[in-house]
Amino acid sequence: MAENRGVARRRVLQLMAAGVAGGGGMTLGVGRALAAAGVTTLGDGRIALGVADDLRTQVQWVRDGKLVPLTAFSASETLLLKGRPSPALRVTDQSSTPLRTEGMGAGTRHTVVARSAEGIEQTLEVSFYERHPGFALLRVRFRNDTAAPLKVAGWTVADHVLPGRPARQPAFWSFAGASHEDRRDWVQPVGPGFAQRNFLGMNASDYGGGTPVADVWRRDAGLAVGHVERHPALVSLPVTAVANGVRLAVASDQELTLAPGASLETPTCFLHAHTGDYFASLEGYRQLMADQGLSAPAAPESAFGPIWCAWGYERNFTVAEVEGTLGKARDMGFEWAVLDDGWQTSEGDWYVDRGKFPRGEADIVSFAEHIKAAGMKPRLWLSPLAVNPGTDLLHDHTDMLLLDKNGAVQNISWWNAFYLCPAYQPTIDYYEKLVTRILGEWGYAGLKLDGQHLNGVAPCYNPAHRHARPEESVEGLEAFWETIYRTAMRINPEAVIELCPCGTSFAFHNIAAMNQTPASDPESSWQVRHKGKTLKALLGQGGSFAGDHVELSEHGRDFASTVGIGGVVSTKFTWPADTPHPTAPQPPGGYRLTPEKEAVWRHWVALYKDKMLPKGRYLGRLYDIGFDRPEAHAIEREGRLYYAFYAANWNGAIELRGLAGGRYRVRNYVDGVDLGEVTASEPLLRVAFEHYLLLEALPA
Repeated sequence: MAENRGVARRRVLQLMAAGVAGGGGMTLGVGRALAAAGVTTLGDGRIALGVADDLRTQVQWVRDGKLVPLTAFSASETLLLKGRPSPALRVTDQSSTPLRTEGMGAGTRHTVVARSAEGIEQTLEVSFYERHPGFALLRVRFRNDTAAPLKVAGWTVADHVLPGRPARQPAFWSFAGASHEDRRDWVQPVGPGFAQRNFLGMNASDYGGGTPVADVWRRDAGLAVGHVERHPALVSLPVTAVANGVRLAVASDQELTLAPGASLETPTCFLHAHTGDYFASLEGYRQLMADQGLSAPAAPESAFGPIWCAWGYERNFTVAEVEGTLGKARDMGFEWAVLDDGWQTSEGDWYVDRGKFPRGEADIVSFAEHIKAAGMKPRLWLSPLAVNPGTDLLHDHTDMLLLDKNGAVQNISWWNAFYLCPAYQPTIDYYEKLVTRILGEWGYAGLKLDGQHLNGVAPCYNPAHRHARPEESVEGLEAFWETIYRTAMRINPEAVIELCPCGTSFAFHNIAAMNQTPASDPESSWQVRHKGKTLKALLGQGGSFAGDHVELSEHGRDFASTVGIGGVVSTKFTWPADTPHPTAPQPPGGYRLTPEKEAVWRHWVALYKDKMLPKGRYLGRLYDIGFDRPEAHAIEREGRLYYAFYAANWNGAIELRGLAGGRYRVRNYVDGVDLGEVTASEPLLRVAFEHYLLLEALPA
């Protein structure tokens, strides 16, 4: 075998030498390995990894038909040792084998082995799949072949710097899928001093989880890293501005001791080089995960109905207030009525509050029937995995609690509650019965599953659960949600299961357990739009993304940011008056639906239902959300193209990208104004607008 590898390596050297002599650039197909001057190049025709004899690597990609460097060589895959430098390595072996994986299909796996002088072995596996061009999948194994234990401080994979010079006017933009307690933007400019650890575990007592992708891009090039494990992994995706560019990686800082002869394996990670913004990376990640059996379910027709939520009346709502608003909401075109937080006595017991519903369950059933009689569908709010102190559930089932290594509970701040463990069967059984009661016995047509704690959980050390590893709670969260979803679908295949992880960056591993996700407490219209672009990449065509309550957008009425990007419209207006005793600060004028607001709301709901853009194909690669000005989005539906442009003020040219052959007539469909005609070769229009411009391009 060693002799065959040597022959293969000599042939590779000859191939590379011929390529250099022929013009200095070469395009690789899947399975090709080229080497020269101590560098082996592994690639698939879109992306390549140059591997030096000391195991430093360089990301390369194909531009203008040639393979060119995107990064410098760096020690990208590294074992971090405690109190001493990482081992100096030399490559000792390299091989390539055909690969066929269930779901992923055919490809090639390249294996590079390196050793240090003292006997630390590092094996780098680089896999390329024909179904996923442009993605290099990396897995690393570190083995301690020394005679002494190794104290490990962590590791890195795909640690590279996208070159450039961070500046006050951003030369880079970034996407990071980790959750943060301050509910920061998911898409941000990268300037001097920018640094985010992007840990995918808990970043606060009740904020954690996320989508395991980080992406950094310039105007001309971008680089994404992440992992493609079927379950969540407690790793970080740090993004850091450095003097010569922006550094990103997959990293772990978990300390451990590696015994002689023992090995440590990293998750399967990826590298992706691209043009444009982060949409291509997330779309490719979604397709990789779909091949492993994890994807969003199809959204039912009901998931596209406009939503009215009773949260404008807050927790202290009265039944009369809510029921008195139903007729107005239905008359304005809203199809869902959501009863939010406050129907229950507590988080955990989920008893019906007899102060509001004197007959208990009989009245909550009657309330659902009242919504149906008003011509709407009832949805009920629920916050699973939270239990309040003083509840019967906590008194009778302390065994359900998620405990840390010191035996302490894990706090959920908003409701002054504690976490239950999602990987403990009695917890799963309890919520399966509760969902059966709400949908099957009480007659609700959907659930609003709500709370920042839904996105991720901490490792569980409760001895009653007999976990093989504390991380079983982290990895078991998706199965908990899938149980709820399967239960709901068994009762009502048309039920809408909305997962709203309040302000956190959506955890992709929960995606199979919901058929609608909102912008989840957006703090700006910008958040509505970039969360929409993110979730459209992750959900795929036909997914249901809701813009959340329009009252949370700029000026409390920015329907354009939801409608223009293909989101479901939602509101929490009150009528005919606001709640008399609000517990949270209200905007000027409150949430009351005035006659002036009613005209605006009616107009936008009618536009939404007429265009129904959530059912179109979101063309996320046409515009760069970071660098293109004005900000732009495009959707194709039934042969027409819809464009949404956003800026505080704009007076100048806009470009309508993605046009096919022939002429298109362009119309401002909000105001009904014709703007002329364009073609693919002449796609520019000169326009002036404030805040937004929504256009429809029809084949002339």
